[in-house]
This record gives sequence, C-alpha cells and structure tokens, in this order.
Amino acid sequence: MTSTGEVEGRAGPPLWWVRRRDAVVDLALAAVSAAECAWEGIRFAHEAGIPVAAGVLFGTAVGATLVLRRRWPIAVVLVGIAVAPAEMGFLLSVAGMYSLASSEVPRRIIAALASMSLVATFVVMYLKTRGDVEADPALVVSLSGFVAVALTVPPMLLGLYIGARRRLMESLQERADSLERELSLLADRAEERAEWARTEERTRIAREMHDVVAHRVSLMVVHAAALEAVAAKDPARAAKNAALVGDMGRQALTELREMLGVLRSAPPKAAVAAAAAPAVPLGPVALVGGADEGPSLEELEALVGQSRAAGMAVEMVVQGEGAAYAAEVEQTAYRVVQEALTNCHKHAPGARVVVRLAHRDGEVAMQVENGPCEGAADGVGLPSGGNGLVGMRERVLGLGGVFVSGPTDAGGFRVSAVLPLP
Repeated sequence: MTSTGEVEGRAGPPLWWVRRRDAVVDLALAAVSAAECAWEGIRFAHEAGIPVAAGVLFGTAVGATLVLRRRWPIAVVLVGIAVAPAEMGFLLSVAGMYSLASSEVPRRIIAALASMSLVATFVVMYLKTRGDVEADPALVVSLSGFVAVALTVPPMLLGLYIGARRRLMESLQERADSLERELSLLADRAEERAEWARTEERTRIAREMHDVVAHRVSLMVVHAAALEAVAAKDPARAAKNAALVGDMGRQALTELREMLGVLRSAPPKAAVAAAAAPAVPLGPVALVGGADEGPSLEELEALVGQSRAAGMAVEMVVQGEGAAYAAEVEQTAYRVVQEALTNCHKHAPGARVVVRLAHRDGEVAMQVENGPCEGAADGVGLPSGGNGLVGMRERVLGLGGVFVSGPTDAGGFRVSAVLPLP
C-alpha cells in the first residue's frame, strides 16, 4: 500500500459508515447516550449497593454502544432490553429500535425484538408504579402499557417508514440509471442504424447508376468502334451507327437525369424512416422514377435488340407463360440480364450469346450464357470496375434468390439467377 493510501485509510470513516456525516451523527448520539446512562448509573449504583464509579462506568459503556446502531442494530436493541431493569438507556432504546426498523433486518426479527422491548418496558414500568398503594391497579396497568407503547411503537413505525423510503429512493435511482444506460444504448444503436442506412443507400445508388449507365455507355463504345471501322468503307452503315450512338447517349442522359431528379426530390421522412428501420437486408429499390416506373421483363426484347444492333449474336429463349410479377422482381431480373450482356460486350466480343428466361411455379429464372470469345478480349477498350457480378449477386440475394456465375466447359461464361415470387 502506498503512503497516500495509508493516509487516506486512516483519515476515512469506518467501513459501516458510507458518509462522514453519518459517523459524526452516530458519535454525537453515542456521546449523549453515554452521558445519560452514566447519570442514571449513579442511581443504579446506590440501589444495587455498588461503588458509584462502577455504576458510572457501566452506564457509560452501555450508552456508548449506540455508536454501533448502523452496523449491529440487533445488538444495540438487545443491550437496551438487557439494561431495562436498571432503568437506564432511554435514548439507547428509542434510537436502537428506530435503527433496527430502518435496517435490512427481516421483518420477523424486527417484530420479535419490538415485542421483547415492549414487554420489558411494560414490566419495568409496572413494577416501578405498583408500590404506590394509592394507585388504582387498572391505572397502573394503563400507564405502564401507554409508556411501553410510546417508547416502542413510534420509533419502530418511523424506522419502517424511513427504511421503505430509502429503499424506494434506491430503487428509483437504479431505475433512472438503468433508463439512462438504455437511452444511451438506444442512441448508439440509432446512430449505427443511421450510418448503416446511409452506407446502404450509397451502395444502392452506386449499383443503380452502374446498371443504368454502364450498359448504355458500353453499347455507345461498341457502336463508336464500329463507326470508326466502317466510316470510310460504308458511309450508310457509319451513319446508322452514328444515329445509334446518339440514341444511346440520349437514353443514358435521360435515365441519369431521372435518377438524379428522384434523389434530389426524396423527402426527408424517407431518410428518417430508413434510419429508424431495423438493420435487415433489403431488396433493390428502383431509383429511376420509383418502383412502378422501373424496367420490366417486357423490355427484355428491346434490351436484346440493342445488343443485336451493336453486332452481337444474341438468341433469346422464353419458357413458360409470363405474368405480372412484383416490381422489384422484374427490375432485378432485367438488371441481371442487362449487366450480363454488358459483360459480354466487354469480355467476349464476337461470342454467341443465349438469353434464357423461364417462368415457373413460384419463381422466375434467367440465364445468360456466352460461347468462346471469337474476337480480341477488350477489343474496344471497355473498362471494367469489377463490380458487375457483385452487384448482381447482391440484388438477387436481397430478394432471397439464388445466384451462380462461372466459366463453362466450352470456354464461355454463364450467369444464372433464380428469383422467388412473393
């Protein structure tokens, strides 16, 4: 132990006192009780035939036990009951009974000791007043009972009230501390959810912009390369490719403008609701014009036609009867096919591509498979961010579907996805 700790240990109150003020109060009460019992010890010494000094010392020791009322209230009450025949310890009995009732001692022990103190006080008062021959016996009994009740019941009831109030305040303080901790935890969790929502929204916006713009721009690059190749040899075809590039550019600008318009006009309540929502995986959200205005499966033919116009050999096979699916299902299916065709333009120029769409009971499946690349990879210089397959997988898994991608035995590449119908 350090020297500082030793000084603090010597300067601090004993262990059973929480505050220094409690120690000062108990020491003062013990001093008053010791003085009272010492004064009453003089009369007890004369009646008992012992030296006065012994009576004073006995009374002082008895009264000083009140200093232990917070640590051992049962012992203080028992001392008060024991010295009751000596007619000393008025303050000791009252303060001891109050301390006992306000402590954490079980109620049955409090009741037993209070009954013992009541009986002891009644007997002492009865024996003291019985010697008066002129007193009425009924009056003696009534007076003895009144004094016994007055010295025992009020301090006990006051102690019970103070103890209950103290326990109530401690309980309220604990509940307040617990509530404060819960509020702090909720605030931290709300901040985490808000940060998660912001991150998720940024990811959705990036994914949607990638899907919407990358396909159009990829087709523009393909047409521009074809335009460069045939500009001098075939002016008519060059003009056609130039018109296609212009159309693709205008479509890309239109879709990008619609997307930015939706982002700018998003109401603040949507962001608040997203931050307050539980952190669970969510499906893709149509940013362009809302869920009802997003791409659908009916537009797949036009999507495949754009790739054919860019010189890709694309075959589309549809199985089963189509139906009106939920907007997020149709949008996800469209984006998967769109991104797969974009990857074919980037990484498999000249390859034959087959797009399959199957309508089944409870699910819709799509597959885009390209054969071996017959041209130079990245022949038109299309850049790749490496996020296409990741974005497709996130979209499909967000709806509880299955996504598989990988090379085929024939040297091509296959992308397959199955989406459950809600």
